[in-house]
Amino acid sequence: MDLKEIHDWSREGEGESLEFKKSSAERREAMHDLCAMLNHRGGRVLFGIEPEGRVLGQQVSDRTVEEIAQEIQQIEPPVFPSVERVEARPGLQVVVVTVPPGPNRPYSYKGQAYRRVGNASQKMSRDEYNRVVVERFHGERRWETEPAEGWSVEDLDWSELTRTLDEAIRRGRMEDPGSRAPNELLRGFGLTKAGVLLRAAVVLFGKRERLEVEMPQCLLRAARFRGSDKTDFVDNRQFHGNIFELLHKAEQFLRDNLPVAGRIVPELFERIDDPLYPPIALREALANAFAHRDYAIGGGSVGVAIYQDRLEITSSGTLHFGLTAEKLFEPHESLPWNPLIARVFHRRGIIESWGRGTLKMADLTEKAGLPRPEIEELAGTVVVRFRPSKYIPPRQVSRELTDRQRAILELLANSPPLSRKFIATTLSEADLVVREDLERLRGLELVVTSGHGRGAVWTMKNQ
Repeated sequence: MDLKEIHDWSREGEGESLEFKKSSAERREAMHDLCAMLNHRGGRVLFGIEPEGRVLGQQVSDRTVEEIAQEIQQIEPPVFPSVERVEARPGLQVVVVTVPPGPNRPYSYKGQAYRRVGNASQKMSRDEYNRVVVERFHGERRWETEPAEGWSVEDLDWSELTRTLDEAIRRGRMEDPGSRAPNELLRGFGLTKAGVLLRAAVVLFGKRERLEVEMPQCLLRAARFRGSDKTDFVDNRQFHGNIFELLHKAEQFLRDNLPVAGRIVPELFERIDDPLYPPIALREALANAFAHRDYAIGGGSVGVAIYQDRLEITSSGTLHFGLTAEKLFEPHESLPWNPLIARVFHRRGIIESWGRGTLKMADLTEKAGLPRPEIEELAGTVVVRFRPSKYIPPRQVSRELTDRQRAILELLANSPPLSRKFIATTLSEADLVVREDLERLRGLELVVTSGHGRGAVWTMKNQ
């Protein structure tokens, strides 16, 4: 390490992995930063540089280094950072303390853990501390790798297991084992240990009847609401079953309940119906929800909620390993909470590429002209929210609207002012019927007309 590197860092400025201290007199405050960096991605603390980046240096003796080392010893678990001295000017040095990402997180200084947010170090809450502890032991012991006590191969859906293998072979993600014996297939998927079924196997392939009784968290909640809140249901269902069964039920519910967004192709006088949201983007969101949710939460579930102004897919649990909603829409490492389940999903082709599900959703919605999906942690769940950019006609105002009336509203919302004849022709409806519907919609103050006779045209009110 030389003076040029010191000046390069001083010009870079403080950030997540870089902190400046004017002198070693601030060593106690520096320990907060080192502790936070250990709990994050590692970093450096430089003594002898002002916060603004001016390189000063300080007089450094063996005693100075010893005092810094004594403070480091109060970080737990024990750490052994590198401590280097760099000549800044005659008689003055910069002390550089470097730590890697801590392998034994969470780390604390004098009993308090810290986290790094930008160029600041903040106290870690008790909930966050506990979360980091769980993540620390996640690779060694987690819910999906525990034995499924009392379950046997006879309690699994063998046909689903065979379909998964055949699809994995077709996609070149597994070699044909030459056998279709369930025990052999489960071992090939890594879903048994010493001949005992793991919980991941039950979640993936368990039969619905037993799952409903013994693993009630294998649950899909699906609902459609009239408005933008949960006060008025149109449809409300619950399904129990294994992941593949629930994924199929979720996709079927969306097909049955999602409206389509209509548009008119200029000069062809044809109405083209597009899905309101890209189906592949919705499938990615559902796959992520089932693969990454926390199955240890007994009352947990995956939820699908269709509102008048949005669609929400929720899953029990929180984001882990330092991921945030913002980081999910940047290139990031894939760190699934349930690696065994995620691996089976990948082999079956439900998850195509590691760490790109959210990026793919953003790309698909952008190409469809929709806003990027929103991701939010809310009350112990992760919510993925899709919003339309096209008009969705209401189902009820002061009275229930018919499908034909809603089609008229949708047509008017996405077009310039239209004549009654054009509307009737486009919707393949009788002129008299359309006239009555337009008058009802005008009475509800949803549409207005201008002009007279054959020159009259209709449009949405306030459009």
